[in-house]
Amino acid sequence: MQDFGDIFHNQVLLVATIACLTAQAIKLIVEVVKNGKVNLRSLVSTGGMPSAHSALVSALATGVGQTRGWASSEFAIACLFAIIVMYDAAGVRQAAGKQAKILNQIIDEMFREDISVTEERLKELIGHTPFQVLVGLILGITISMFAGYTFYG
Repeated sequence: MQDFGDIFHNQVLLVATIACLTAQAIKLIVEVVKNGKVNLRSLVSTGGMPSAHSALVSALATGVGQTRGWASSEFAIACLFAIIVMYDAAGVRQAAGKQAKILNQIIDEMFREDISVTEERLKELIGHTPFQVLVGLILGITISMFAGYTFYG
């Protein structure tokens, strides 16, 4: 049985994680440019520009392709996994965010005068626009391609 510590030597996993963290850091920069202030919550929040989910799975698939081969079964699995995650980020999760926004508006209108309502508002920014997913995809592939020259030989 392999040591648990071997996980930290998995270069594909490391590069995918770096792509995800880079996307989250870019979200912080976008937040500063957009609103003129630092919002540290953007480092751990879902939604926004660019999609960290897309960056992670595209870097993962690219790394698998670089290390195991573009015709390998492993690349096919990673690629299909990436497509499902990106579709979900731009489709299902974005729709859920729109529904949350509408539900929050309904609650605001129904209980406008009743200040005893203490329900938490639903999170509205949980999905991505297709452009945010595309930018995350490009970011993940780019990071993995550059890392490929360094890590994968």
